[in-house]
Amino acid sequence: MSQGKVVKVSGPLVVASGMETADMYDVVRVGDLGLVGEIIEMRGDQASIQVYEETAGIGPGAPVVSTGAQLSVELGPGLIESIYDGIQRPLAKMYEQQGANIERGIQVPALDREKKWTFEPIAAVGEEVEAGDVIGVVQETVVIQQKIMIPYGVKGTILSIKAGDYTVEETVATVQTEDGVKDITLMQKWPVRVGRPYKEKMVPDMPLVTGQRVIDTLFPIAKGGVAAVPGPFGSGKTVVQHQLAKWADADVVVYIGCGERGNEMTDVLMEFPELKDPRSGESLMKRTVLIANTSDMPVAAREASIYTGITIAEYFRDMGYSVALMADSTSRWAEALREMSGRLEEMPGEEGYPAYLASRLAQFYERAGRVVTLGKEERLGALSAIGAVSPPGGDISEPVSQATLRIVKVFWSLDASLARARHFPAINWLNSYSLYVDRLMPWFEENVAKEFPALRQKMITLLQEEANLNEIVQLVGVDALSFEDRLKLEASKSIREDYLHQNAFHDVDTYASPNKQYRMMKLILSYYDFSLEAISKGASFNKLSELPVRETIGRFKYVEEDKIDDTFVEIIDQMRAEIDELLKKEAEDDD
Repeated sequence: MSQGKVVKVSGPLVVASGMETADMYDVVRVGDLGLVGEIIEMRGDQASIQVYEETAGIGPGAPVVSTGAQLSVELGPGLIESIYDGIQRPLAKMYEQQGANIERGIQVPALDREKKWTFEPIAAVGEEVEAGDVIGVVQETVVIQQKIMIPYGVKGTILSIKAGDYTVEETVATVQTEDGVKDITLMQKWPVRVGRPYKEKMVPDMPLVTGQRVIDTLFPIAKGGVAAVPGPFGSGKTVVQHQLAKWADADVVVYIGCGERGNEMTDVLMEFPELKDPRSGESLMKRTVLIANTSDMPVAAREASIYTGITIAEYFRDMGYSVALMADSTSRWAEALREMSGRLEEMPGEEGYPAYLASRLAQFYERAGRVVTLGKEERLGALSAIGAVSPPGGDISEPVSQATLRIVKVFWSLDASLARARHFPAINWLNSYSLYVDRLMPWFEENVAKEFPALRQKMITLLQEEANLNEIVQLVGVDALSFEDRLKLEASKSIREDYLHQNAFHDVDTYASPNKQYRMMKLILSYYDFSLEAISKGASFNKLSELPVRETIGRFKYVEEDKIDDTFVEIIDQMRAEIDELLKKEAEDDD
């Protein structure tokens, strides 16, 4: 343990001398209050320390004590339903102890040391175990069963293991290893800046179904994939992430509020316990971990919050769960990097951000993936990372957006003009893309419908043609277009207003299953195909565009999941009947 003295204080940066025995990334306690900090640079015996609390009142001569350990998180029963700050201090416990005004230097363990958990062994005495092996389970919430795993670096034979009620620090099993007997508790620690190990990374070939039509159909993300949601203020980044947290096909959700406004985290806190999880019927909080480091909390702790969140997510991934991680927003995290880089007087890169911004972002995102976990029993776990980016004024040419786009495979471009027009999700279908499409379409063919990829492509083509036709319309007016082109505009309008627009607050429309998405696409494109054929037979374009079935197609989004297939057949029959009737009338009029 190394003890030194403060020689310089510059905002969240503290420089201490006499720290020659300390190491990079060691956690230190600064001043008489024992503020939490982390060594981010060593020069001789001088350590530059990033302090995760307000440094007012700390001056030269104040003591600095190194703990000799890296910044780590506690992993074990009690994580789910918790809300932590950026360095994994439980906000609810701190509030109980000190009220709303939390004092600096407070030390509260991340996991409750008094609560007892019921441990049920799976392994038996005499069994050979290695890192990642599951030796027992704890039912943490109604939805999540925590698997108690052998920590990394432990290999040997189980000497003792017993069912019962234990706190996270009590020994539930002992293992005879080459280095002697190791005690296994319900809790393990892991340094946040080091990715948790696994056996193998898999090719991402399964979609993370989100129930949001514009995402699943046009720009899907894979399980274990990475996506970015850039957009200007008020374009709906947070709403998109809330929807994904609620509806994405993930067992566990880790939501990181990094530098965002407090009211957004309050929304999550108020909303999630009230929301019914569609998978279990329980409260959504029963499978959620929240990390809150809002804009009024210390800037430096934003940097830690991202790593704290992804390490917790990796822990659940290692149990074989599918985890969705929401980071809102990585721009605020990058601002914390820029602040510390400036204080360290490093050579600035573009717009003052440090030159290593892109590599730090890549280190974060590469921890996502679908993996074969450690342990003898083969388990597959997935960690999907979705990061919001808040470029100033929505200008995605700035460094954080550009660095993120070079790394992620899915880009959901939020558009302020769509948001102002009350079009949700405000994802621009002309600017967004997904590089997972080719890998994921075989899954849609197999599990949804053979023609799903063809319908999707047809829809994208129509939207692109609409954009081109709109330019012509602005020059010469809609009447100058052929009936076929006007029909394209009508079909595209239906795609935009009925398919891509989704009401997050409507009980039924808030989520659309892949089957419902396929049926809706099929209806809109069938109307287009039938109408094209009718026009070639001399039907009136105006009458075709006013058919009652168009209204019925628009309302299909509000049909409940169990009635989708029957309603689909009814609408197709109605469409055929109305178009046939129209053609018959036209023929009679001609006679």
